[in-house]
Amino acid sequence: MFLDVFTIFDVYEFNSLLSKNNIFVIFFMLISSMLFFFFTLSLWSFSNVLSTMKMNFLYVMNNQMFQTNCNMLKGMSNMLCSLFLILISMNLFGLISFSYSITSHLLLSMTIGIPLWLMINVSSFMFKSNLFVAHLLPDGAPLWLNPFLVLVESISILVRPITLSFRLAANMTAGHVVLCLMFLFLSSCMNSFSFKSMFLMFLSSLYIMFEIAICIIQGYIFCLLLSLYSDDHP
Repeated sequence: MFLDVFTIFDVYEFNSLLSKNNIFVIFFMLISSMLFFFFTLSLWSFSNVLSTMKMNFLYVMNNQMFQTNCNMLKGMSNMLCSLFLILISMNLFGLISFSYSITSHLLLSMTIGIPLWLMINVSSFMFKSNLFVAHLLPDGAPLWLNPFLVLVESISILVRPITLSFRLAANMTAGHVVLCLMFLFLSSCMNSFSFKSMFLMFLSSLYIMFEIAICIIQGYIFCLLLSLYSDDHP
């Protein structure tokens, strides 16, 4: 039993759910993932909705990759496209009842964001260290402002993985809290099938659709920012 709206973000509560024979949630997530990738394989001769949807996602992400320096870095485009699908899947699985919202935790978002950000910067420094350091000073800046601008630019680069990780976790947490509050209020109004309860159910359905769109958009923004960070790569 959930005691408050933040219980879905508690890893210990998730462990207790597993001990209460709710293992079907994990089973459903695994089966759904396998079926999604199985039915989108090229061995099927017909074009289905899942394959079209996956190709549309990959087309949007690939189009963004070619507008940045990601296509110049070996494996970067494929990695971000795969990460895009993985983040969307994890965000959507967090909407399932009694499931553990993985992407709402900084542990996951920072585990993904910091190594990828570090990989881009280390690769830039190892490739051409002089150009990497030159990015810290904007062109045409006054001489007396140079030390201050270098400090500001260094800080802005260092906070990138933090803002990247916090953005994903904060947006997913806010959406899940609002969704939980809405359904808690809706469950208290379902004793009578009145116009108010029907209207709230309609609003809840609209908000679920909105939250699904947010899950997709947040996965796109996470990969988009990583691709934009690669523009600093010499």
